[in-house]
Amino acid sequence: MHKMPPGIDEPEAVTLNINKKDYRLAVDARTTLLDAVRDHAGLTGTKKGCDHGQCGACTVHVEGRRILSCMMLAVMAEGQKITTIEGLAGNTGALHPVQQAFIDNDAFQCGYCTPGQIMSAVACIAEGHAKSDDDIREYMSGNLCRCAAYPNIVAAVKQAKTEMERT
Repeated sequence: MHKMPPGIDEPEAVTLNINKKDYRLAVDARTTLLDAVRDHAGLTGTKKGCDHGQCGACTVHVEGRRILSCMMLAVMAEGQKITTIEGLAGNTGALHPVQQAFIDNDAFQCGYCTPGQIMSAVACIAEGHAKSDDDIREYMSGNLCRCAAYPNIVAAVKQAKTEMERT
């Protein structure tokens, strides 16, 4: 039987600022940000897809950058601002323009990839990569949709970009 180095399996205290709220968690040093968000903080909007950084279902923002949360350890995110799908809507409950555009354009079918798609779309627009359909497809290519709603996703990103430029 393989033995772990001393202390590796003992919980480590970490404070994560998720959606502008601090969560003080006790996690194994090997716990991914995805598992910390879902299993320890109870925010289950972020989905676990492949758990290998290949599907994009677990996309969140860390300090405004899109991150595959299954590929980042929770302890690495301490002291950084983390935004999940639950943190996109405004304080009044109004949907983020990308969330509304996904509804308006029927940009989801089963909905499993939708949180990661939306988080990636927000970043795609903020990064200035939503200039053309080809750009949107390229910069959203790390987010897979098994239902093949890609044309509707592109339409949603274009709509949201226009809306976000107005505000």
